[in-house]
Amino acid sequence: MTCDDAAVESWDEIDDLIVQRKIILALEAIRNIQACAFRPAIDEFAQRLDLLWETRPNDFTVSREEYGRGVYT
Repeated sequence: MTCDDAAVESWDEIDDLIVQRKIILALEAIRNIQACAFRPAIDEFAQRLDLLWETRPNDFTVSREEYGRGVYT
């Protein structure tokens, strides 16, 4: 199963989870809303993370290098 952007009603909550570094909760939210497998959810998360680093860089409390430290997928 793949992720479908049209299935996402609102990215606001997921964006907040991503910015707050609640990675697992953000991945679960993506999977639940889009009814997709883990790998496509990771891909979707990565795309969204890149967008947020471009559009909301000051909302992050850690550097880009530190953000994913300790998370292995």
